[in-house]
Amino acid sequence: MTEQRVALVTGGNRGLGFAICEALAKAEYAVALTARHQEKATEAVARLAAIPPPVHGFALDVSDTTSVREGVRAVYEKFGRIDVLVNNAAIYPDRDVPNLGLAVDPDMVLDTLNANTVGPYRVMQAVLPIMREQDYGRIVNVSSQMARLSAMSAGSPAYRMSKTALNALTTLTVAELGKTSNVHVNSVDPGWVRTDMGTDAADREISEGIDTIVWLATQGTDGPTGGFFRDRKPTNW
Repeated sequence: MTEQRVALVTGGNRGLGFAICEALAKAEYAVALTARHQEKATEAVARLAAIPPPVHGFALDVSDTTSVREGVRAVYEKFGRIDVLVNNAAIYPDRDVPNLGLAVDPDMVLDTLNANTVGPYRVMQAVLPIMREQDYGRIVNVSSQMARLSAMSAGSPAYRMSKTALNALTTLTVAELGKTSNVHVNSVDPGWVRTDMGTDAADREISEGIDTIVWLATQGTDGPTGGFFRDRKPTNW
């Protein structure tokens, strides 16, 4: 078993996920960078080869229960622990059809919920027994400003609903664990970030988007749990 804290990041091969892996490695975490396919994970790890400690790549498709269980098992067998989980992997298929609103195909909605909500549920279901056993865990669910019920707008129903449901998963998990648990679970709104998903039109740099995610992932015992954060401050659900 490694003595280092170990962080598992889903969707770690590009965008926010890749930057999160890089930041956690620089913070001296052992990092399990996961991607849907092993070759994608391996290619991403090669781009981080100069950062000590080394980042390791694993196949983990959040949309597939078997893949999630096998991926988490492989990470645990490699390191003997999992201290941090960043649920970053997500899809946004209705990004390019935002004006369709409730005319979006229901199958697209189901596919999005499967990846963006049930996917994190699968990974948490696999990781939480490990965190409970070691009495330590930090789970960060990467949500969105588009998830806010308090400021819900029209368009992109699949993505919006999936991220709102992810926030519900955060609060549900904290209720299941109890607020005195040393497994902390929070959601983050990274803002509109310039990534493949966010496009070049976005108003935030990747470094701004990941800051609060990494901050919550590395919090101590007195850190928050059960919250929704943006720029290191609580924000409205």
